[in-house]
Amino acid sequence: MKIAIYPGSFDPITCGHLDIIKRSAAIFDKVIIAVLNNSSKHPLFTVEERMELLRRCVKDIPNCEVDSFDGLLMDYAKQKNAAVVIRGLRAVSDFEYEFQMALLNKKLNPEIETMFMITNLNCLYISSSVVKEICRYGGDTEGLIPEEIINDVKYKIEKEC
Repeated sequence: MKIAIYPGSFDPITCGHLDIIKRSAAIFDKVIIAVLNNSSKHPLFTVEERMELLRRCVKDIPNCEVDSFDGLLMDYAKQKNAAVVIRGLRAVSDFEYEFQMALLNKKLNPEIETMFMITNLNCLYISSSVVKEICRYGGDTEGLIPEEIINDVKYKIEKEC
């Protein structure tokens, strides 16, 4: 069984993330969407909330699993018997950072490959940060985040302000 991990903060999941998840699920036997518990960031949603939002968005993709991790991605990937780490790219600016991380991960565990996927053209400009900013000012998020979670994101932003 070929297992891939798609790690990220997913705060919140965007249509770009979902695009990468769906395309990855068509390639691999199992895709683990791994929510990073990063203590240096101050996310809008807790890890548990992000996992719940993700589960709702991928409920119709049978070979997807939602999980969380902290620590080194390569340790987590080894624990899950993953062969591949998936990283989405929106622009050339993403590549430099992702390339550096892929090389570091390869040094930590040469058996695990990194696969870069270019986001669908319709999603190139979408980021979780931009979505949160649009919500803060009452903008329209249709097509930016999955329909299943629009109300959750709006509610959380309103509660935060």
